[in-house]
Amino acid sequence: MTHPTRSAPLPVDDVVCDLQAALTAGSSAVLLAPPGAGKTTRVPLALLAAPWLAGQSIVMLEPRRVAARAAARIMATALGEAVGETVGYRVRLDRAIGPDTRIEVVTEGILTRRLQDDPALEGVGCVILDEFHERSLNGDLGLALCLETQGALRPDLRLLVMSATLDAAPVAALMDNAPVIESAGRQYPVTIHHHPAPQPGLDGLTAAVRDRVRTVLAEEGGDVLVFLPGMREITRAAAALGDPPGVAVLPLHGSLPGRDQDAALRPRADGGRKVVLSTNLAETSLTIEGVRAVVDSGLARVPRFDPGSGLTRLETARISQASADQRAGRAGRLGPGVCHRLWPKAAHGALVPFTPPEITEADLAPLVLELAVWGVVDPAALRWLDVPPAGPWAAGRALLRDLGALDAEGRATPHGRALARLPLHPRLAHMVVEGRDRGLGGLAAEIGALLSERDAAPAGLGGVDLRSRLERSRGPGPREAARQIRRLAGVKGNDRAASDTDPGALLALAYPDRIGRNRGGGGRFVLSSGRGVVIDEADPLAGANWLAVADIADRVGAEGRVRLAAPLDDADVTAGRVAPLETRDNIAWAPRDQAVLARRRIMLGALVLKDTPLPDPDPAAVTTALLDGVRTLGLESLPWTQAIRRWRARVMFLRHADAPGNGGGAGWPDLSDAALLDSLEDWLAPFAIGMTRRAHLDRVDLMGALSSLLPWDKARELDARAPSHLTVPTGSRLALDYDDPEGPALAVRVQELFGLDTHPTLAGGRVPVVLRLLSPARRPVQITRDLPGFWRGAWAEVRKEMKGRYPKHPWPEDPLSAAPTTRTTRASKGGAAG
Repeated sequence: MTHPTRSAPLPVDDVVCDLQAALTAGSSAVLLAPPGAGKTTRVPLALLAAPWLAGQSIVMLEPRRVAARAAARIMATALGEAVGETVGYRVRLDRAIGPDTRIEVVTEGILTRRLQDDPALEGVGCVILDEFHERSLNGDLGLALCLETQGALRPDLRLLVMSATLDAAPVAALMDNAPVIESAGRQYPVTIHHHPAPQPGLDGLTAAVRDRVRTVLAEEGGDVLVFLPGMREITRAAAALGDPPGVAVLPLHGSLPGRDQDAALRPRADGGRKVVLSTNLAETSLTIEGVRAVVDSGLARVPRFDPGSGLTRLETARISQASADQRAGRAGRLGPGVCHRLWPKAAHGALVPFTPPEITEADLAPLVLELAVWGVVDPAALRWLDVPPAGPWAAGRALLRDLGALDAEGRATPHGRALARLPLHPRLAHMVVEGRDRGLGGLAAEIGALLSERDAAPAGLGGVDLRSRLERSRGPGPREAARQIRRLAGVKGNDRAASDTDPGALLALAYPDRIGRNRGGGGRFVLSSGRGVVIDEADPLAGANWLAVADIADRVGAEGRVRLAAPLDDADVTAGRVAPLETRDNIAWAPRDQAVLARRRIMLGALVLKDTPLPDPDPAAVTTALLDGVRTLGLESLPWTQAIRRWRARVMFLRHADAPGNGGGAGWPDLSDAALLDSLEDWLAPFAIGMTRRAHLDRVDLMGALSSLLPWDKARELDARAPSHLTVPTGSRLALDYDDPEGPALAVRVQELFGLDTHPTLAGGRVPVVLRLLSPARRPVQITRDLPGFWRGAWAEVRKEMKGRYPKHPWPEDPLSAAPTTRTTRASKGGAAG
């Protein structure tokens, strides 16, 4: 964004007529204009005279406060006015708006609040979403809500999306195939130099930045812009650079007061050089006059949300190739420049091409709340470039329900609407509202202001104790932020002073899932969410018994490292004054004890504060827990006998034989292992009442329990159609083997079947018995499902082979006319002798 006057031509001027025509003919447009084209400051001014805007204003959305203030100032200067006249701005905790303001530059949260208060956007003729390629969460939300307003309430509302680097086709399609207008850029050549990566750690990065900046100051002219991940790195780099002769070292980040930001953006009044140490907010929108060289660390601080833990961590991550190109371009906005990248050229190709949209990685609780207030409980009801992911969406809804901001159906409660009006994350807004009601709204507002500027109070400066962080942050900026929060939350003037109470209890209101208990030393704590965290053993808070944790950084092994916390009073925690406690009567199977344990536990989330035996546990719950134990142990834990197993096999045989596909009917129970385990409550529970241990299962009347599953009419059929034994011609009563439901088998010596000319069957004659014919020594001779066919066919060969082996046994030529026998001596007559 340059500082033009009306007479200074910029590349975007060439397409302004096309843009005006597109917005006259239709309601939406997309403008692609590379850095340096002038879109941010030229386009809003050019649209002021459009007939369709008559009597209405323009609201332009800028992702960053620094850019919003600077854009308003530059446009006002171009008109020869002060900010707050025709052009003004409104950002979090700061505004410059007058009665005649027609161009209002706002940040994303401001636009969302305005839409919530006035969905029709009365008096607004055009909404411009600038720098849309940054794909911030609030930018995507702003576009979705504006499209809803345009479609349902304001078809005359113009929407203009502007971007420097963006795949325009999806955005244009989302906006009902809006026309895409492209502008040329104004970019001078930038020479790129790659350097070896710094040594790991903050000290290595600081040394690499210091040495490279000193070299650039000695070899190049003009000012230097340095990109660093966050305030901690900016502070260290500024200290390392010291006060170079004739050079001002200036920080630039979003939490600075406006005058300090202006000092970094504007040329020095004395004409001297400057080194600007900036976060990634200087990637786009802003042109810092005089910059001819860029030193890029290649790093940025990005929030990463983990739906599993419900935590958002600020992580230092590699930037994308697109961000690297944007950063390098800062050196070529006003003339040829140079960019020094603190990573090898070979590593550049490993960078991801584009920064992922924030909506795909962010904590969606604020989005869920805003949509609930809007009246939307399902994000699919709106139009998105990227639909909010299901996991973070569900995690956001769960958190808001726990805070009382949503009802069971996902609609905003009155408490939720109150939270949405505060410029804070719902956790912090809940803390402020609840703190106000407890007479601690002033302190809650201070904490909310501090935690909203997360990188303004980095770890490592005075430890992790929130109390010391609050003392250091009570400057003009934080005080103004807290004052605004107090005003919006309705905190009364006689509220208790911040110094009068400990902030831990308030912090626990915002983070009830992050109340931590000391695990016995070493700075290790377990949170009420069940997760482990660690504090450096040298930190004074490492010895606290209880903590409320506000911020968790990168992992230390399997644990997270605490960045910000406050101690809690032990008695307040255990008495439930910090967070509600829950009494849980727990009756469950304990695998280690092989028994049902009934305990009464006082819980703080996942933390057990007290655990005692439960008097008079509910017998039904005890039986249910015992059944869980049977499922864990398996059916083999029950007292099976051979007779019970055979009975079950007979039932399963008839279930298979009578299945509709086999020509039978239904009605036989499923006694498979899976079915029995699924239905323990139906058949085993009545026979296990009063039992609590595995050893008690030996007393179960298993036959009685299983029999209860068999209807009375089927019980009568069982013996008739699937008997346990068959009587063979000798009169022997032999057991049937039902292990294979396809073919129940009978093992029988062949001599016992002499004279039998019909094959035995089961299931009412529909299933032949598998006859396993045995020799006198009970060795297999033949298997058959057709005994008459065997006699008339294969018997001759079997007889020939067997009579030599067993000469004392009868092997008649005609077995059908022979008498069945169990004798072991040779028969004395004809057919029996063979």
